[in-house]
Amino acid sequence: MIRTLALLALTVLVAACTPPTPDDELRDLGRFKLGHNIVVAPKVQMVPGSRKVEPDEWVDVLTNEMAARFSRYEGDQLYHFGLSVEGYFVAPGGVPLVLSPKSVLAIKVTVWDDAANKKLNAEPETFTVFETTSGESFLLGSGHTRTRDEQMLGLARNAVKEIEIWMAENHAEDRWFAAEGEVAPAPVKKPVQSWNSPSTASE
Repeated sequence: MIRTLALLALTVLVAACTPPTPDDELRDLGRFKLGHNIVVAPKVQMVPGSRKVEPDEWVDVLTNEMAARFSRYEGDQLYHFGLSVEGYFVAPGGVPLVLSPKSVLAIKVTVWDDAANKKLNAEPETFTVFETTSGESFLLGSGHTRTRDEQMLGLARNAVKEIEIWMAENHAEDRWFAAEGEVAPAPVKKPVQSWNSPSTASE
């Protein structure tokens, strides 16, 4: 885990874009309503050279960001989160343009269906997330342009985004957050047009 995170921090190129916020547009999570939101970090490992973050600090920032995002869903069926912080690298200053490591966070997530009293994913899902960079932090490294707390917040929000995308995909494919007995709608088949059809010939 530590070796993998260290290599990723040094080699991964992260595209510059706007970091997600709890107020971004919600995805389709069916009947999802947030129940328990449990974050733990009993065995979290720090990659050597990282800025130091106490386990309780990871627990606090991830608990807050998970709650801020998922409490916005207003379904009528409770689901619970179990999230474990596995490892991290919060980029230090480094050497601009020569060595600008990227912050990275590894977590494991389980979603629990309250009504069915069972896990939706039999094995914890592992996520490895990276910080979102701006043009300045991409060149200089976020250790030069952001405080440690800003780096942690960015990682936490990116983790929440990846979890939400994963949940939405599973809902679309396997109806994770649907009512009992509800099945996914059949995909709409679009008619195949030949190149000689009137609609394409006129274009």
